[in-house]
Amino acid sequence: MLHVNFKTDKEEISERKKKYLTAKYGQHQMSLIKKRLRVEMWMYEQLQNLYDNNEIEIDLDELLDMEDSNQRKEWLKLKLIEAKRPQNEVELFIGELLEKANIL
Repeated sequence: MLHVNFKTDKEEISERKKKYLTAKYGQHQMSLIKKRLRVEMWMYEQLQNLYDNNEIEIDLDELLDMEDSNQRKEWLKLKLIEAKRPQNEVELFIGELLEKANIL
């Protein structure tokens, strides 16, 4: 019986396997991911400002799942009821977030 032995370094095999752990996205998909990430980062910064760096989270997916913009607006108002900033700043944030949500 014939055998072929290839001498490979285990570290080399491990390095080759690591290369395939990251998924590859098409240009359009990557563009959508970046757009969403920009909105999420903007939203995070704005929430930090509205709450003076206290923890608050808004689930962007939950917001996007709502079909009616009035429903989205009311949901956001309830979520942001304890904001530390004046109401006009909260309203401005809600308006901008709803605008950004429409492009996602």
